[in-house]
Amino acid sequence: MAGAGSATAAAPRDGASGLKEVMFVGNNWDGTADVIAPKGDFSKIGRINVIPDKDQRLAEIYLNPVKLIYFLGIRNGPGEGHDQFVDDMYSTPDGSAMVVSRPSFADVVSIDLATGRINWRFPVSGYRSDHMAVSPDGTRVAVSASTSNTVHVLDIRTGKQAGSFKTGDKPHENVFTNGGKYLWNMSIGEVNTALDDPALDWTKGDRRITVVDATTFKEVKVIDMRGRLDAFGRKDLSDAIRPVAFTPDESKLYFQVSFFNGFVEYDVASDRITRVKTLPKNPATSEDRTTWVNDSRHHGMSMNPAGDKLCIAGTMDDYATIVDRATLQEGPLVSASKPYWATVSGDGTSCVISESGADRVTAIDFATGKKVASVAVGDHPQRVRIAHVAADWTRPGAG
Repeated sequence: MAGAGSATAAAPRDGASGLKEVMFVGNNWDGTADVIAPKGDFSKIGRINVIPDKDQRLAEIYLNPVKLIYFLGIRNGPGEGHDQFVDDMYSTPDGSAMVVSRPSFADVVSIDLATGRINWRFPVSGYRSDHMAVSPDGTRVAVSASTSNTVHVLDIRTGKQAGSFKTGDKPHENVFTNGGKYLWNMSIGEVNTALDDPALDWTKGDRRITVVDATTFKEVKVIDMRGRLDAFGRKDLSDAIRPVAFTPDESKLYFQVSFFNGFVEYDVASDRITRVKTLPKNPATSEDRTTWVNDSRHHGMSMNPAGDKLCIAGTMDDYATIVDRATLQEGPLVSASKPYWATVSGDGTSCVISESGADRVTAIDFATGKKVASVAVGDHPQRVRIAHVAADWTRPGAG
């Protein structure tokens, strides 16, 4: 099923078609996205208001008792007392718009990068939108609708739905593979309850990987990691798959699971788990699982373009580290405040993590494992994505 295709969207070269490469940083509690340089000093270029329609959306919510219940539930659950306004974001192929999932508003919107106005809005089924993925050709965006166990696939330019499919409970991460032929979704189950004792794992719901044909949206395969983990001798690990990273040839999948300080290696062809890596615990981190945000212990991972280094965000342990993929030996533990995501810099030399507890992003050199840059951003940064904007872009409405 895996092949040589890329799991990330094809990107135009810097300067091609009048575009420049940037990074989008989603400030979840702010309702903004910072636009920063994708390498070097990662300096700030501009900021986008992702909720220009906030008053209208809130009016709709407060007039609908069911929507209000879910809105407040998001605030008091995964939002940790805050509204969740930015989950994931990508640029359109022509660099004219940012497409954003907004959990508290249960939608996806396209924002014109020149004017800051909304081009289109797609309300997801249910009451919360979550992680997204863009097809390798940049034309389609998949979004998890976490309360309806559905993934919607949209035309990134028009917002029209191309198709949808059902998943396990609480769909989360999405990844296109085989050059866009397949779409993988990982469902994480219920993460907002305090029933976190291993003996109560059965209350967390149906957690599985659903693989579909990305053209027909027909189910190709379902992978339940429970049996694979048990066969490897790790019945103690949750099968709720969080962030993932494929090798460049897509032969191996690396993934984090709920409550675990480490990650798992899965061989796609043989359909089995081949290695599990346990990373250091922070002695200052409470062992009370109910204190870990949304059942995470570690949340965020990426792989360098060569496929020989992994970058791991140790969310509740307040560090990030570079791991050699051959030996699984970790490098220096780089202190970080609740790192929530990890991606790769535009030049491929650094891992870029979002420090949600310190409102900054930090770059770590893949070769040395050492921090090379940090830049302040907005309130509670989470997702960080490579993107493209017009070469002369500054900020919406400027100039």
